[in-house]
Amino acid sequence: MNQKRTFGTVLTVLGIVGIIIGALAFLGIGGIGLSKANSAVPFIVGIIFFMAGINLVKTTSDRA
Repeated sequence: MNQKRTFGTVLTVLGIVGIIIGALAFLGIGGIGLSKANSAVPFIVGIIFFMAGINLVKTTSDRA
């Protein structure tokens, strides 16, 4: 498997985790001790990682 595609997959998974943590912190579920304003940080970082990972996977061509 291509290194760029693997790195894109890792970034996508980290982005999904960041989005979930940000959403749970915003809703106050799961015992994450962040305020509503501070919960935006993992959410925004998760969005950035998710978009970068999806873009990296999409634009990387496969070589046989």
